[in-house]
Amino acid sequence: MIKVGIVGGTGYTGVELLRILANHPEVSVEVITSRSEEGIQVADMFPNLRGHYDLAFTVPDVDRLSACDVVFFATPHGVAMSMAPELVSRGVRIIDLGADFRIKDVPLWEKWYKLDHTCPDLVEKAVYGLPEVNREAIKDAQLVACAGCYPTATQLGFLPLLEKGLVDQRRLIADCKSGVSGAGRGASVGSLLCESSESMKAYGVPGHRHLPEIRQGLTLAAGRPVGLTFVPHLTPMIRGIHATLYSVLKDPVDAGLQQLFEERYADEPFVDVLPSGAHPETRSVKGSNVCRISVHRPQNDDTVVVLSVIDNLVKGASGQAVQVMNIMFGLDEKSGLGLVGLMP
Repeated sequence: MIKVGIVGGTGYTGVELLRILANHPEVSVEVITSRSEEGIQVADMFPNLRGHYDLAFTVPDVDRLSACDVVFFATPHGVAMSMAPELVSRGVRIIDLGADFRIKDVPLWEKWYKLDHTCPDLVEKAVYGLPEVNREAIKDAQLVACAGCYPTATQLGFLPLLEKGLVDQRRLIADCKSGVSGAGRGASVGSLLCESSESMKAYGVPGHRHLPEIRQGLTLAAGRPVGLTFVPHLTPMIRGIHATLYSVLKDPVDAGLQQLFEERYADEPFVDVLPSGAHPETRSVKGSNVCRISVHRPQNDDTVVVLSVIDNLVKGASGQAVQVMNIMFGLDEKSGLGLVGLMP
């Protein structure tokens, strides 16, 4: 059995990790931490986990975490980098769901996250955790920086087009909507029911922290710098991301877009390319680790529209982290992730 530790178990990604790992046949969760909830039983805070865990939250302790084979950080930015060097030195494998190791350009990371990075040497060693791109590198990685939620939906939608050089990489638009859970479990006025229900708004238009991460991934796919306009929106739903992605074909004569996407993701267990003309819905992936995609060419013109939907807490966070763990430890990639979307 793989011994697992989770740092930051009281947020939405933390409880989602616990939910998924409760049904994983090869995992034993040994440590779950929370400074604010020390001593409280996991099942008392999250009643959905009653009968699955007999664990209490503890204060993070490097010695206890070092007894684990892998440690997940389901924490805000700045936390993982404070503990990662010691854990890495002790041979523990780390999967960070936060942003501390995603962006290779450390000064750029510091600019967007308003912190001094305390272990830039580990940034260089970290593998970016998007399995559909970095599966081979993930296998041998000691430190994996899981892709963010918006970056996952956006990159998976654009990748086939950029890898084949079919679109103008300088003119990419990502119009993305996220459920309120993307803002986290912490109390904030913007996440209150009366503030977010029956309303939708854009935010971060001048610049969002996920922008440099998305640009980094798309630049690697295109082999040259990309121009990206990224506009996130807050949508009155709990879970889900819907990314509507626009690009312009270089040669609109016969692009073969449907076949391109089907072939690119034919062997990917968690990317579902829908039939031509389909429109994926966020509810179809709720609770599952699937990214569902469709590709369109309106009026047969030179604009390509890709629709990409994920559950921001699963494929956009905790499910993807478990997928990464499975790859790291040579398990069936789908182990523990046979989750069917919840409808209605």
